[in-house]
Amino acid sequence: MADRPQVVITDSDLASAADERVLHQSGLATVRLQARAETDLIAALTRTRADALIVQWAPVSAAVLDAAPACRFISRLGIGIDMVDVDAATERGVAVANTPDYCVEEVATHTLAMALWLLRGLGRYDAAVRRGEWAPAGPSPEPCRPSATTIGVVGLGRIGTRVADQARSLGFEVVGCDPYATAHPGLRLVTFEDLLRRSDLITLHAPLNEETSRLIRADTIGLMRPGALLVNTCRGGLVDEPAVIEAMRSGQLAGVALDVFDGEPLPADSALRSLPNVLLTPHAAWYSPASLADLPVRAARQVVDFLSGLPVPSILNPAYLHHVTGRGTRV
Repeated sequence: MADRPQVVITDSDLASAADERVLHQSGLATVRLQARAETDLIAALTRTRADALIVQWAPVSAAVLDAAPACRFISRLGIGIDMVDVDAATERGVAVANTPDYCVEEVATHTLAMALWLLRGLGRYDAAVRRGEWAPAGPSPEPCRPSATTIGVVGLGRIGTRVADQARSLGFEVVGCDPYATAHPGLRLVTFEDLLRRSDLITLHAPLNEETSRLIRADTIGLMRPGALLVNTCRGGLVDEPAVIEAMRSGQLAGVALDVFDGEPLPADSALRSLPNVLLTPHAAWYSPASLADLPVRAARQVVDFLSGLPVPSILNPAYLHHVTGRGTRV
């Protein structure tokens, strides 16, 4: 049917066609692209109608939205939405939704694994044993006792809250900060600056936006305890990598565990690759076979729901309703 609503999948590296199956089963047409550059995406959208977009990494700017005047809904393949100009979408009456809970278990577990690797000195122990050494009291920084160790959680959404709860269950003292969070049982809320000063290890779970870009930089690192530890499984742009490298070299930071980076893949010449007590993973915290299967299905399902007039709880910009003019029609 030529007049079926059409969904454009701008890009995806998930090697899955589950999103298209869900859309086709609901009577929607699809176009699959691999447009990672704004100019490529604009060129493609000017040649096809898009009633909705499914986006992984493609930049959806105001210019991209103007090239898709029929678009009424954007579904993000993932949690973060820093590749979407949400303000521009709102002004054009376009709803934006993420897939907020497909990998909460995986990211929280990955975060805690990284934190424990640092806090218990596992990297140093492993290297020492491989060198033929056998000294339980050897690693520096010294392995922690949970009850004497404070973990600071920055950002208390689904993942941050889960990390905080699980760290507390292991016996750690936990403090949190989030300007939008309400009280959470057993968790002490503090200011960001207070969290930096109090924490032995800081883990980041905030969205990347103008407010949080380079949240961890030279001056904020300077507020941390000497020898503090840092974990980031959220967004690379939260961290000023040169400042972290300098802090590792000076000893202000004693260890870092990073799953996300400013540029991905991590450049071959990055000093992070050669510094001691640094744990690196390839933006993999979200991954398990189960989460990989879930993600495209959930992203597509909410497109179907929106175009069918059903509620989509994960819409992040409800103010879009104030700007709806006549963009397209519902199924």
